[in-house]
Amino acid sequence: MKTWLIPTMHGYHRSWLRGDVLAGLATGTVVIPQAMAYATIAGMPASVGLYTCLLPMAAYALLGGSRALSVSTTSTISVLVASSLATLPERDPDELMRAAFTLTFLVGVCLLVMRLARLGALVESISPATMTGIRIGVGLTVVASQLPALLGLSADPEAEGFVEELAAVARELPELSAVTAVVGVTAIIVLLVLRRLAPAVPGPLVVVAAGIALVAASGVEDRGLALIDPVPTGLPSLSLPVVDDVIGLLPGAIAIALMSFLETVLVARTNRRRREPAIDVDRELVATGIGALAGGLTQSLPPAGGFSQSAVNLRSGARTQLSGLVTVGLALLVALALAPLLADLPQTILAAMVLVAVAGLLDPRELGTYAAVDRAELWVALAVAAVGLTGGMLLGVAVGVGLTLLLVIRAVNQPRVRRLDRPSASAEVLPLVLTGDLYTGNAQATYDAALGLVQASGPRTVTLDVSRLTHVTIPLLNTLRSLRDDLASDGTELVLLDVPDDVLPTLRLAPWFAEAEQDGFVGRAAPHD
Repeated sequence: MKTWLIPTMHGYHRSWLRGDVLAGLATGTVVIPQAMAYATIAGMPASVGLYTCLLPMAAYALLGGSRALSVSTTSTISVLVASSLATLPERDPDELMRAAFTLTFLVGVCLLVMRLARLGALVESISPATMTGIRIGVGLTVVASQLPALLGLSADPEAEGFVEELAAVARELPELSAVTAVVGVTAIIVLLVLRRLAPAVPGPLVVVAAGIALVAASGVEDRGLALIDPVPTGLPSLSLPVVDDVIGLLPGAIAIALMSFLETVLVARTNRRRREPAIDVDRELVATGIGALAGGLTQSLPPAGGFSQSAVNLRSGARTQLSGLVTVGLALLVALALAPLLADLPQTILAAMVLVAVAGLLDPRELGTYAAVDRAELWVALAVAAVGLTGGMLLGVAVGVGLTLLLVIRAVNQPRVRRLDRPSASAEVLPLVLTGDLYTGNAQATYDAALGLVQASGPRTVTLDVSRLTHVTIPLLNTLRSLRDDLASDGTELVLLDVPDDVLPTLRLAPWFAEAEQDGFVGRAAPHD
């Protein structure tokens, strides 16, 4: 029987407490500033990212099955939120924020519907190449969107997508703020050096603290260094969904739900220790779905498992989701007591954190592997990335899902017949074997392949081993009948061998098969395992 509430703490050992608490605090120093930075990608105030570390994270900690997964929001989710909001008619900032929270609520609804419809396994069939293309598109889109904040440039509100945003940055380069650029680039260097030489040091916390100290001590904001919008002290207020926006936001909500689920499950499986329970996709759908519903009501972005923060959590000794609740407690402390300090945080620091965080999304080695192993997968990855960069990431996700379906259809539509390797067989007998069940997608290919083998050999008799059949379909019956009739017209006899006992009665339900059986169509029958 499943334990639905706090499953990761079932059978808790006191010896785990210290590791969970330290891991929760360490993860908090990374995920809280990082989530605030990701909120800016979606065009939201940094406070929205902070609020995503409250109820959404707590919901996963109470319901999720991964012991070391850290849930807030991710760069992919933020980009998709921005793309979804861009499809709405122009509106003021307050209305746009309410639409964003409605979107988060809808993501929760979609995740729970996926759970009720048991679509978890189907969604996981999305190809790795599609995910690679999405990551490339998201990574480059984020880079283009964060360059204005990093360099102190004015963002063009009319620019949409990677190409237009990059062109807008190029036009604005003469207006670059030297102070902003120096602070931002320095922050990037510090983050990269700490990641390489001192991975245990929370780089995001270091650059955030340094940026705040710089502003407080020097007044450098008077020289053009832009600061983030003030983070209100206190808890988020209730945000009810806007019913009028539901239809317009639903496509985006579906795409975000897919990516939220895929990212969460992927990170959860990556961080699972060998002796820990396997990840239950149904549980993950419920946990992230409830988290998104709670987030939509409390001014948050859609939640998902994050790679970097979960890696910190695992490395710091997290054994259960108590670490997640500790991180929630730290975020609560920031919201209630430390928010005023964030008023001196430069925007370029958040941009630097985002750029370093998404650098991991851009790994050319993946494309090299696809090129060496499967060119079709390479073209899928490139197509998804190209569509995402030119037409928006929502369209990129849709194209990716469509291409995944094409790859699946291509794989399962292969012929299910081959020649048996029997050197001693008579030249007048062609032994074939049916290697699997037939359905609409592969029946014609199987028929064509069988006919080709017969035409190449010119036998008087064709034996077809059907011992691997597990169930009877109409396409199977039609294929057998057509093959028998076509071969008979050329003077070739078709005989079925090793028909499983459990499928033979179903085959006999077709009148033509029952008649053919009387004429010797069915040879020796064998029990089916």
